[in-house]
Amino acid sequence: MHRRVAETLRDNVAVAAAAEPELLAHHFTEAGLTEAAVEWRGKAGQRSLDRSALQEATTQLTRALDQIASVPTTSVLRREQIKLQVALITPLIHVRGYAAPETKAAAERARLLIEDAESLGEPPEDPLLLFSVLYSFSIANQIAFNGDAFRESTAHFLTLAEKQRATVPLMIGHRLVANSLMLTGDIAEARTHYDRALALYNPIEHRGLATRFGQDVGVSARSFRSNGLWMLGYPKAALADTDEALKNAREIGQAATLMFALQVTLITLLLCGNYAMANANVDELVALADDKGTLYWKAEGMLMRGCLFAKTGRASDAIETITSWLAMFRSTGATWLIPAYLAFLGLAHADAGSFDDARRCIGEAMTAVESTKERWCEAEVLRVAGEIALKSPKPDAANAATHFQRALAVAREQQAKSWELRAAMRAPLARSREAATSSRSSRSGPRLVHRRLRHARSEGGEGATRRALLR
Repeated sequence: MHRRVAETLRDNVAVAAAAEPELLAHHFTEAGLTEAAVEWRGKAGQRSLDRSALQEATTQLTRALDQIASVPTTSVLRREQIKLQVALITPLIHVRGYAAPETKAAAERARLLIEDAESLGEPPEDPLLLFSVLYSFSIANQIAFNGDAFRESTAHFLTLAEKQRATVPLMIGHRLVANSLMLTGDIAEARTHYDRALALYNPIEHRGLATRFGQDVGVSARSFRSNGLWMLGYPKAALADTDEALKNAREIGQAATLMFALQVTLITLLLCGNYAMANANVDELVALADDKGTLYWKAEGMLMRGCLFAKTGRASDAIETITSWLAMFRSTGATWLIPAYLAFLGLAHADAGSFDDARRCIGEAMTAVESTKERWCEAEVLRVAGEIALKSPKPDAANAATHFQRALAVAREQQAKSWELRAAMRAPLARSREAATSSRSSRSGPRLVHRRLRHARSEGGEGATRRALLR
């Protein structure tokens, strides 16, 4: 009976079958037709992915894989198993986290299945399956930040893409390389790769890839490029990228892409001092993460909320929020952005008068930068260390000046004009408090600030200049 019902639905009621693939999977399972059941359960999982039902997709794809494991293997089932195992990575990324043990295990299992298939002379017909697996490995190195491994894995991805000369792998490869360069401090070169990725991106052709590579490639490249543009000294262009990324994410209508865009562009809004919009977007991100049952994105949203508290005079709220949600964030396997979060937490402790905690937090931030090589925010971490030294009950101007000078040196090396402006505004103050300051050194800071002010005004206007320097 189950076989008759399933075949009738499949053959005669195509629209109903497409709308309820899990129903067909159930009937084929009860009829003992495993291959057909697995096919339709996989379609059910993909349908759930397409409509952003992430928890549901995880369950359906896992059931299909369990069903395959329960019967003797065939070439048809092996091909289906690879597709399902690769598909499972995306919902796990969002439900468990990019670097969660379950996500990394799913990716490793997919890699082994592809290798086994190749050894049997049954390589996957779809070359993007392997690239989806390699993508997840690279992103895991970003989220559980390991600068050396991240740069190596993304370079490997792009090298393979260049050998194939296919648009999609090249586009994703440039986006991955751009991330690895920017987050390890090579910000100007990263911009070149973001530009290349976006030049290859065609929304009509490529938006469907969002369920295979975590989120929409165009939205992700533009979101991250907005961060880089701000650091390079172009706040107006950074905000334009932010607006475009959010607009496109909303048009796509995929929750994973929108959560991604909201979180990454929050960094730009926070740096530009656009706190009202940032607060609204945090609320939206947290609500959407709750709706989709994803701890990773909720933790990102709550940590950004804590940073907003730190920048808007709510030190005690910032301390409570960042401290509690850092633990939740780490539980997903994530460590990226922690140097920045610790810097905000250190400032909040300083504003609350807890200077031992402030020095501990900023010390941990500096250690994290050195150990992981997440250097995009190194200049800012050093600047904050200087601020804490100056705010202490017994200000240490010499120590502050050292931190500010190191921040300037790092920012100049990275061509990060916005970080340089922030450090340059503080360095003269620290030097003026040192008894041994020479007249020459005390004049160099103001001259530098004046030059950078002219650049910022020409790029972003007086308001953008003020935000870039004072926030």
